Amino acid sequence: MKYRTRDEHFFDPSPKRILALDGGGIRGALTLGYLARIENILRQRVGGDPDFRLCNYFDLIGGTSTGSIIATGLAMGFSVEKLQQLYLSLSNEVFKKPLLRLGVFSSKFPSEPLLEALSEFFGDNTLGSDKLRTGLMVMTKRLDTGSPWVLHNNPKGKYFNPRSTGGGIANRDYLLREIVRASTAAPHYFEPEEISVAQGVVGAFVDGGVSPYNNPTLQLLLLATLEGYGLKWPLGVDKLLVVSVGTGYREVRLEAKEVLEMPAIQLAAQSVLSIMGDCDWLGQTVLQWLSHSATPWKIDSEMGDLQSDVLSGGPELLTYLRYTLAYDSAWLKDNLNVDLAEEETASLFAMDNPKNVEKLSDLGAIAASVQVKEDHFPAIFDLYSTAS
Repeated sequence: MKYRTRDEHFFDPSPKRILALDGGGIRGALTLGYLARIENILRQRVGGDPDFRLCNYFDLIGGTSTGSIIATGLAMGFSVEKLQQLYLSLSNEVFKKPLLRLGVFSSKFPSEPLLEALSEFFGDNTLGSDKLRTGLMVMTKRLDTGSPWVLHNNPKGKYFNPRSTGGGIANRDYLLREIVRASTAAPHYFEPEEISVAQGVVGAFVDGGVSPYNNPTLQLLLLATLEGYGLKWPLGVDKLLVVSVGTGYREVRLEAKEVLEMPAIQLAAQSVLSIMGDCDWLGQTVLQWLSHSATPWKIDSEMGDLQSDVLSGGPELLTYLRYTLAYDSAWLKDNLNVDLAEEETASLFAMDNPKNVEKLSDLGAIAASVQVKEDHFPAIFDLYSTAS
């Protein structure tokens, strides 16, 4: 079966499909469990073609941090199975903490193993490489200027090609291994990534999760639809499908006294994590408010799941799917029929424990078998669909 080129993904008039992948360190193994199920469902839609990859279906794939590693691999045509194998070896090498590194005066983990792994996966390919078979967005944060950077391979993007006035490095010339390393440079865990952004100018980049877009779904929607980004895909439930896959969340449960007595450095870290969680749920709220969704999440006890709310009274602007889970024993039992002690559930939420990879992958497969349904993917979005 002949599949579309990158430019056909971007510019042909067919309905468009976006895949968004959250950050979360080791918990990206959970994401891959979901993606394996999605890939299998979509492969059956094209007759079980063994050459089918998610890059053939999705017109734009984007991620933050660990999600950027997976997104880039998918956009280059890696199968989910290959990424699962790579992830297991990657996690064991990258999250091997040397003695005397506590993450206080230096990063918790050295950067060299991650750089070596990314070099092996992505080679010398750049964001403009034709090895990218569909649209790609990598979310990172330039900390020396305080600006989120949305790096993408749209050839009509304002910064994709060299500017006639000179100046900054063109998006197409950034090495994939460098921008993905930048997206994964979580403070405390890894050192910032230095990237040349113009002649004689170096930027200091950190994990894209240190922005509103650890869950990059809303940013991907903006990239796809705002005029300034150069795509301006049309909106509508039969024109735009957005699939968002998370790495799981865990509700904060602390005693007030515990917070009040925290050392300042711990309080600061807890506050940053809380802000990231708030950004995630704000994005979820906005996306459910704009869309038709077969997978609505309860936002809180007051707003509910927004199924009766649509911006300006409707119509819905997109079809939206969100797959993730809660690291909570009661939630896992009630929703997935998985029995895990609360201590083990809490330990799985860690971002940097390579011993969790296989358990997370298995948990993702179980969650996907329950949550991901074939009818979640409307026929209008099938490849070469004749639906009207």
